[in-house]
Amino acid sequence: MTTFDDRESAFENKYAHDEEMLFKATARRNRLLGLWAAGLMGLEGDAAEDYARQVVVADFQEAGDEDIYRKIAGDLGDKADEATIRARMESLMAEAKAQLMGEDEG
Repeated sequence: MTTFDDRESAFENKYAHDEEMLFKATARRNRLLGLWAAGLMGLEGDAAEDYARQVVVADFQEAGDEDIYRKIAGDLGDKADEATIRARMESLMAEAKAQLMGEDEG
């Protein structure tokens, strides 16, 4: 194997790892977002966990975050506006990534 082949393989492996981490971070963000929304809707315990799972599954409807936003916004109604939901999505993505990084180190 040449140096070029080694570098190509390393880049492919890094890309695959990065995509896997993004998938995991997005799923975790969606679960956290579901738990946050569940709290606003007065759901607790198993009901909150069930709702969080529904949010994770909703992300498989289409690429991107719009399907998640629509689900959360539709379910919350007037309990949170668009800016609040999108800000929470952003902050929870950062939190999800930090949690995953902490798990990788541990």
